Order: sequence, then structure tokens, then C-alpha cells
Amino acid sequence: MVFNGKEFSQKILADLKKEISTLDFVPEFSDILVSTDGPSVRYVKMKAKVAGEIGINFIDGTLDMESTTEDIILKIKELSERPNMCGIIVQLPLPDHINTNAVLNSVPLNLDVDGLSNAYSEKFYTETNSINGIIMPTVLAVKKILDIATGGDLSGKNIAIVGQGRLVGKPITHLLFTQSSLIETIDRETNLEKRKTILAGADIIITAVGKPGVVTGSDIKDGAIVIDAGTLEVGNVLLGDADFETMKNKVIFITPTPGGVGPVTVASLMENVVNVAKNKKNA
Repeated sequence: MVFNGKEFSQKILADLKKEISTLDFVPEFSDILVSTDGPSVRYVKMKAKVAGEIGINFIDGTLDMESTTEDIILKIKELSERPNMCGIIVQLPLPDHINTNAVLNSVPLNLDVDGLSNAYSEKFYTETNSINGIIMPTVLAVKKILDIATGGDLSGKNIAIVGQGRLVGKPITHLLFTQSSLIETIDRETNLEKRKTILAGADIIITAVGKPGVVTGSDIKDGAIVIDAGTLEVGNVLLGDADFETMKNKVIFITPTPGGVGPVTVASLMENVVNVAKNKKNA
């Protein structure tokens, strides 16, 4: 089965639109953009479009490239003071002269719908896997897709997670450890022989590296499930970690790139915004 992320995301968004219609205010969402990079600009525009389609008011957070760390932090403070603001994210990467950690840590925890602040990480890894109903969007997307692929039953499944970055690999490993102890990770320190053994024995492979073709059909066993959460744009073409062509006839379930994890990630981001809005309503 080739997973249709666009179709699934539309179902999520339709449900969110209904939830938003029951609120007594219009939730707001902002994406701080300090870049002229084509992929970043397109991604922000796409999120703004999706937000508008379901009834969320997108507040433009674009700043010029000469903005300082302090300028961005001030912008985040201004946005956070808006009474209907329900989510602020920062489009990465930021320019080299910006202190990225300082910027991310200035996003208030209750509005951190990307889950990238230190305050969010501390709670995620020590207290609970969901902070006020918020799970990092890509991690939440992978979890939703994994539930579809497995029927929500991970018992007895060997899971290989390729990549241990802070955005996807590390948090999805932590989240899944609460459901299965049969998890092995692969990172840059994993030797070739161990990597080969882990992938060959895996029933489920989740990739989150951002290196096209890092996992191929020859690496995996027949009947595996492959969820590709690693992407890189090369010459205006979005490529995934998984070599789709060499895998598609071996797997029982695979996410394509584009059209797989990506659309579900955007829908999951909007779900986080709506959860913040519901928290405000119930406060």
C-alpha cells in the first residue's frame, strides 16, 4: 500500500474545521519567516493557505534578513500578546547571524505548537509525551500514520529508527518506547554491519535523516512497513530518505515523498493550534 498523505490530511483538516466552528473566537497562528529561501517561503505560504481554509487567521510574521535576534524575540513577544493567538512557530533555518536557540526559547510554552523550545523538550522527555495536547507536528504525523499501517498494534514488531535528530528521530524514538521495547536506532555512529542487521530484521522502518536514498530496497526485508519522514529539496524536487522505486514492490506499506508524511505534518500542526484554542476556550 502506498499511503496517500494528502487524502488523509484532508480528513484531519475537515474535522478541525468543524471544531473551529464551535469556538466563540477566531484562533490566530503565526509563522516567523526571516528568509528569502525558496523552499522556506513556499512552505510558509502553504501553511498560511491551509490555516485560512479551516478558519484559522494567519498573522504574517515575516521579518527582513537584517533582523537581529532581539528583533525576532520582540516580534514573538508582540504576537504572543494578541488575545486570540494560538500558535507561534519559527521557520528554520534562520540566518547564520541569528541565535536560533534564543529565538526558539522565546516562544511561550503554551503557544509552542512546533515543540522546539527547551521548556517543551524538558516536559516532553521527563513528564509527559503531550504538553497541553501538543506533540511535535512531524512526530504526531508519524504516529498517526504508524497507527494506520499497524492498526495501532506494535506488539512483537521490530522497529528501526534511522536518524536521531532533535526534530524527529529522537522524539519519535522516545514516544514509541512507551509502546514497544523492540526499538533499535541507527545514527551516524552506527557501524555498517550493525546498520545492515538492524534494517534487515526490522518490521517497521522510520527514516528521519534528510539524505535521499539513505535506505534502499536491498536494505529491507519483504513485507516491511516504511515511513519516510526525511526530506531534502534538490533542484526544486522534494526527495525522501527512502528509495521509493526499489522498495515499492517489497513493502506492505510505504509513504511516498512528496505526498506522504508532509501533508499530515501540516495537518498535525493545525491540530496543535486548535488544541491551544480549545484550552483557551476552557480556561
